[in-house]
Amino acid sequence: MGILSDKVVVVSGVGPGLGRSICLRSAAAGATVVLAARTESRLVDIAAEVQAIGEKTLVVPTDITDDAAVDDLVARTIEEFGQVDVVVNNAFALPSMRPLARTDFDQIATSIDLTVLGTLRVIKAFTDALSERRGAIVNINSMVIRHSEPRYGSYKLTKSALLAMSQSLATELGDKGIRVNSVAPGYIWDDQLKWYFAEVAKKYGITPEQVYEQTASKSDLNRLPEPDEIADAVVFLASSMASAITGHTLDVNCGEYHD
Repeated sequence: MGILSDKVVVVSGVGPGLGRSICLRSAAAGATVVLAARTESRLVDIAAEVQAIGEKTLVVPTDITDDAAVDDLVARTIEEFGQVDVVVNNAFALPSMRPLARTDFDQIATSIDLTVLGTLRVIKAFTDALSERRGAIVNINSMVIRHSEPRYGSYKLTKSALLAMSQSLATELGDKGIRVNSVAPGYIWDDQLKWYFAEVAKKYGITPEQVYEQTASKSDLNRLPEPDEIADAVVFLASSMASAITGHTLDVNCGEYHD
């Protein structure tokens, strides 16, 4: 029996990296998994992997910036499984990687609309169902909240708003028995980062391995976390093992930053 046995976990923002790992690690812990994101073909592929583990799934293509789409996600989940125990919010917009002085306001607004307001829309829609099960919410944040490095301003602005909202919701939803926590990953050693490091290596005439070593050397463990390690932190916070934890942010960055 896994620590999420008999639980229904909804994962919003399922992508090929961390989103996929959250779905698979939740299934490995015994959960039924509902997969939500805009790209249906990706959801179907990951759902097949979940089913191969032996757990039930439901694929619901969803744009979390749309009220009707989110309401449909809730309705189809309840119709199919009759309950919701955990909601994981993983949707985000790629950062602009420009100084705030040169960042387009429309780009910042779009990022906030998806990452912050989209997450709030999902949480509001699932609150009643989560209250019935005294459930849990886990929002995926970022280590960007721990630093003020150049070019990350708009991303930090958005993720900081997500953190503040998560903390407020922990207080507001506590009397309903709903726990709200965050996971703040560091660099995640997945295919996207591997591609990026290869591009950096080309630019500076070094190897991708050297880029990795230079980046990882900033962390206590001298390595970068992998998607499954982030997902395991999510599973822990979603489970009854964290039943007395709410309003907390769990950093998973191999010790690159200390809160």
